[in-house]
Amino acid sequence: MKTLVIALQKNDQPISATFELISAAQSLGGDVCTAVLAADAEALAGTLVSRGSGTTLTVSNPALQYFNDEVYAKVIAELIKKHSPDLILAPATFYGKALFGRLAGMTGGAMTSEATGLALEGDSIVVTRPCYGGSVVARVSAKAGGPYFVTVRPKIFPEAKEGSGELVAETVDAACFESGAVVKEVKSESGGTINLSEADVIVAAGRGIRGEENVAMINELAGSLNAAFGASRAIVDAGWTEYKFQVGQTGRTVNPKLYVAVGISGAIQHLVGMRSSQYIVAVNKDKDAPIFNIANYGIVGDLFEVVPALTAKFKAELA
Repeated sequence: MKTLVIALQKNDQPISATFELISAAQSLGGDVCTAVLAADAEALAGTLVSRGSGTTLTVSNPALQYFNDEVYAKVIAELIKKHSPDLILAPATFYGKALFGRLAGMTGGAMTSEATGLALEGDSIVVTRPCYGGSVVARVSAKAGGPYFVTVRPKIFPEAKEGSGELVAETVDAACFESGAVVKEVKSESGGTINLSEADVIVAAGRGIRGEENVAMINELAGSLNAAFGASRAIVDAGWTEYKFQVGQTGRTVNPKLYVAVGISGAIQHLVGMRSSQYIVAVNKDKDAPIFNIANYGIVGDLFEVVPALTAKFKAELA
């Protein structure tokens, strides 16, 4: 059994989900390999090796400075052909899913998205994933021998903290770096907000906040918890906040340790994107709101009284 982890990067550093994927690969046993693609992959790979990335395959080229799924796919396809992994892992992010959809098509491999569990049973790799908005948990299996592409939801596995590995500089065909599209620049979102997909804590607002002027109140609560701000589709459609904050079927799928839903009724379209959170706290004045059916803790009350009280308490406790 050989597992290949694809190490995606941000600002010339491996994203936290990469260390979670290494941990997931280690849990399966067998050989662990990690592919690092960057303008200077060796400089990027050092941290991964010290945290158990196993045989770490580095490919360096200026064309790899920014993510381009066409270039990345061609390079990784060559590495797969050379090293023959049974299982290939990437995070279930926009980039990870775009990359693996292309790779599965190029190589004829099978693909499963949004995995929340991995296991090796006999000669089969078994993936657990939610379906139908989380109402069904499916077990999908494929025979080892691959390639089997699986994107794993962030925050499911713990980050690998220590281990060992070795660097192996790889050479691929120069044609791999050619593309019809060239990424010249990547601009980060302004405002210093915490990325939803990487957040351990999220505070999300729904229609119950009544208006755009009250978004700041929810942001203040999020700030008191060092949390990311999220939103339901209703308030995004109303123009009270930006789409990048939307959680749900047509927004982001998140998996934080704590999800605080403020003024969110709990429509299935929203639950699809957050119901796998480790702990869910709901604040709503309607005791029959569907959100309470999945919440670990519920506060039935006026959010305009509850939220300021919680914010003051958290600020005092964390000061």
